[in-house]
Amino acid sequence: MGPLLGTSKEFDGFSTSQRSVASVQDERPWGVTVWAWSLAALLVGIVLITVVTVAQQRRLDAEQRQAFDAMADRGYEALRAQLDACGMLARTVQTLFLTSEQVTAQEFDDIYANLNPRERFPGLLALAYAERRPTPEGDRFITTRVVPLAGNERVLGLDVARQAPNLQALQRSTLTDQPTLSAPFTLVQADATGAPAEGMILRLPVFSPGVRPDTPEVRQKRLLGSLAISFRIRDVIGSAMRHETRDVLRVAVSDVTDGYVRLLFDSNPGFNAVDGAPGFHRLLRYGGRVWQVRIQPLQHRSADLNWQDSVFWPGLLASVLLALLVWSLATTRRRALELGQRMSHQYRESEERFRALNELLPALVLLVDREGGQVSYANQAARTRLGRARLEQGLAAVFEDPAVHEQLVQSADEGVGSAEVELRDADGKRFWASLSLSPAMLDEHEQWLLVATDVSEQRQLTEMLIYQASHDGLTELFNRREFERRAELVVQSVVAGGPAAALFYIDLDQFKLINDTSGHIAGDQLLIQLATLMHEQLRGGDILARLGGDEFGVLACDVGDRAGARLLAERVREHIDGFMFVWEQNTYTISASIGAVMIDHPGVTLKDVMAQVDTACYLAKEAGRNRVHFYSEQDDETSRRRSEMEWANRLRWAIDEGRLQLQYQEVRSLRPEQGGVHRVELLLRFRDEEGRLVVPGAFMPAAERYGLMPMIDRWVIENALANFDRLHPSGKDLSLATINVSGASLEDESLTELILQLLHRYRVAPQRVCFEITETVAVRNLAQVSRFIDRLRQAGCRIALDDFGAGMSSFGYLKNLPVDIIKIDGSFIRDLVNDPMSHAIVRAVTDIGHQRGLKVVAEWVSSQEILDALVALDVDYAQGFALHQPTAVPFQAA
Repeated sequence: MGPLLGTSKEFDGFSTSQRSVASVQDERPWGVTVWAWSLAALLVGIVLITVVTVAQQRRLDAEQRQAFDAMADRGYEALRAQLDACGMLARTVQTLFLTSEQVTAQEFDDIYANLNPRERFPGLLALAYAERRPTPEGDRFITTRVVPLAGNERVLGLDVARQAPNLQALQRSTLTDQPTLSAPFTLVQADATGAPAEGMILRLPVFSPGVRPDTPEVRQKRLLGSLAISFRIRDVIGSAMRHETRDVLRVAVSDVTDGYVRLLFDSNPGFNAVDGAPGFHRLLRYGGRVWQVRIQPLQHRSADLNWQDSVFWPGLLASVLLALLVWSLATTRRRALELGQRMSHQYRESEERFRALNELLPALVLLVDREGGQVSYANQAARTRLGRARLEQGLAAVFEDPAVHEQLVQSADEGVGSAEVELRDADGKRFWASLSLSPAMLDEHEQWLLVATDVSEQRQLTEMLIYQASHDGLTELFNRREFERRAELVVQSVVAGGPAAALFYIDLDQFKLINDTSGHIAGDQLLIQLATLMHEQLRGGDILARLGGDEFGVLACDVGDRAGARLLAERVREHIDGFMFVWEQNTYTISASIGAVMIDHPGVTLKDVMAQVDTACYLAKEAGRNRVHFYSEQDDETSRRRSEMEWANRLRWAIDEGRLQLQYQEVRSLRPEQGGVHRVELLLRFRDEEGRLVVPGAFMPAAERYGLMPMIDRWVIENALANFDRLHPSGKDLSLATINVSGASLEDESLTELILQLLHRYRVAPQRVCFEITETVAVRNLAQVSRFIDRLRQAGCRIALDDFGAGMSSFGYLKNLPVDIIKIDGSFIRDLVNDPMSHAIVRAVTDIGHQRGLKVVAEWVSSQEILDALVALDVDYAQGFALHQPTAVPFQAA
């Protein structure tokens, strides 16, 4: 490869003119003319050589300063690149959260293991995730995940609010969605000597999955938590500096963000700067912090010329020889040429220094002639990666696509052209590079300066993350998010007048049986085989996705009409029905219920389509399974089912949006001596978008059908216990609060432990809490309910049996359930005055309850007449609209 443009291949030197030769030939015998010319030549030579020597000295000083500036600038840029790399590490982990519904602890550990950040950042202490936990006092951020755990045990469970600089960085990063550095502070981790480590935290927010939020309000609303990278400041800064830099330069970095200087790093603490030495001072702004970078040479002395390198003494000698030895013209000219060669060599040294710096760069650097496109210079990285043969063909040969080459040249004509392009290396293999092309003027020659960096690994990582975000990890089919995105495009196409399409919702029948009998590995293998089977039955343009669990979705485009869609759906169903699954000498058959909906008219939204197809699938199962059911607007059952699904979707967001509200209804004693005791039952209401309260009868059926009751029960229990002294105006004088528990929650074995933990955490006396279970739930799950009652009664809680008398075997089961209170079913109380049978039942329940030492409560008390009858029957307590209207609990009414 040729040298850089501007380096001459010719020699400079001194030449003897024809006039001088003539003067020698005209010299008189006594030498007067010769000595006159010699003296003049001597004086001129001294003046010229003095000028050249001064220029040489200035050039060497300038080169020394330029070399220092270049080395200092590389150190500065290396420090910035180190911080940018830390930010990219955090951004990579943030992307995982954005593209995943839920990031498990194992996935968090795996991405750390795959990235292996400590190899790049020796000073990195931990990668942590702080979960946002809303509380009545405000959001708290508790560190729930940290890798590696060794050495970072004290970080786990750390409340970010305990570290003011850490919390400030978290808040700034949430507002900007940019990597943010904290102020320097003492970390909870210890260093190698066991002393507290001085460090910083790099913060980046974690949002709920979806499109990256672009406003502070949306970011705050979707904030799930915060990622943190903690590191020792000195190690991070020190690792960014090359060894050769630390050997010759003193590097000092200080934090000046808050108006005062705080030293972060000093490579030579005891160093005293030499007077006259060059200095490098620059501010580095990153992550909301401002660092002052100061760099000075460890050793400095002026670039003195010694007599071997100086042109003065050879020039003076040449002048003397020219004056005294005119007759030795040939010898003098030869020495002058030798001197010229040395001077030319010194000039070439400047070029070599510049070339040496470029040779060390890992980026590909090329200088190209703008007119001919020939490469005039390539650094070592470019020569090794691209090969000399390709470089000799010119700039166009470097690009894989000629159109990209032309586009970049056009952009560079207007300033700087940059793009990610595909190049070929010396072996013909393709790789991706981030490339910039800019014009440059060197020695009055127009050049192109090309700088390219290999980004193949980064691009592969991005493509892998994009693939994982849109595909199911087990079956390699599209996942729900990608399926819904493509379905949205089809819906928009139909609205715009495109061809009709159909959407199928496929739910496998009895899949749980295979999972339970042969294990999850067998179930996974079945899903993989069925995915292949269904894909074979679909057409080329159809889209198949796994929506979750044993549910699949099919988007059949351009099906014509419902008859064509039904043929396709039936073909898929029949092949599933005929499939024989063999696992460990066991053979299973399986079928599928398929809900289908046509997308063939404008005015429909994706939300409507998904609700309709889910309804159709449900009705296919209700009709006997292993069949195809098309959605029909005229189906009353479908409409009712759709209403319940809408309620289910609203309830899933109700807790996050704060739409659930607790109310209390007082339970009054019917005995005068207990008139001052306060007892309440907690009731649940839903506040809709217009602020109206909705009674449970409207949304509880949907909650029970879609398995949302355990979530709702846990919310009620935790909020009631967390605000126990604010459930009633009497505050701490509240004697007893009753909380209803659904049958679905009783099937959760962990609920009892949760209740006991909450009682301990919020310091609520168990004797002040009563849990209410309906009689039908108790009878249906007698063994489970008995375990639940025993654990809580041992802790001191009370148990009430609601709707007593509604079941067929109420009195028979009463002796097997260790309850404290029985609540007579409201239907008997309502007819107490007018129906003798109801009156007899209430009397019998009251007598039996008292014989077993139980308290008896009457519900639905709506009149004074009923109240008087209850007092006559010796009932202990009563509640109803005649006594107290349900009222919002004080802690939510404020």
